[in-house]
Amino acid sequence: MIDKFCTFLTNKIRKEMPEVDDERAEIIMYGLQNIIGELPKGIIILLIAYLLGLFKLTLLAVLFVAPYRCVSGGVHMKTHIGCIIYTLILYSGTALIGKYVVLTGTIKYVTAFIIWSFCIIMIKLYAPADTENVPILRKKERLQKKIFSYIILTVEFIIALIINNSIITSIIIFGSLIQTFTITRFAYNITKNKYGYEVYANA
Repeated sequence: MIDKFCTFLTNKIRKEMPEVDDERAEIIMYGLQNIIGELPKGIIILLIAYLLGLFKLTLLAVLFVAPYRCVSGGVHMKTHIGCIIYTLILYSGTALIGKYVVLTGTIKYVTAFIIWSFCIIMIKLYAPADTENVPILRKKERLQKKIFSYIILTVEFIIALIINNSIITSIIIFGSLIQTFTITRFAYNITKNKYGYEVYANA
């Protein structure tokens, strides 16, 4: 339904602006799908989180995980339903872990160090993890996003270790782990995604 509506709007734009070629029309279509698709998706996700009793914790997960995801990248689902399920796992799944998995004392520090180390290695190997639809091809932009991935991850782990709130600690640590998994080649293979920079570098 969303795709049909976006196609209708794109065709309308092309009628009004004949100079829009196929390539630009494809970009417009993709932009409309993101803008129009995100609103109902966000409402559905927050509604489900509310029904699960995880509304506030899901918002916290978004607050801490989304900035890291913005710079490190990650897989994108092919359908809106798949995208909703994936986003629920990323944010409400993180909230659920934060609610029930309590990290304290030595276990907190050891777990944080192991997961932080894993994330750092994955950032070095894969970040920023782009896609075919939204490739990141400029070396300067790729380097900037990689550096910001290191910085945001590390700052958030410092917060996780010094804050006196076990829920927020778990949300940051396990949310970062889940998000980092989404940039790996294994995640790309099982979701049938491709790294955009590799696709266009070999084109």
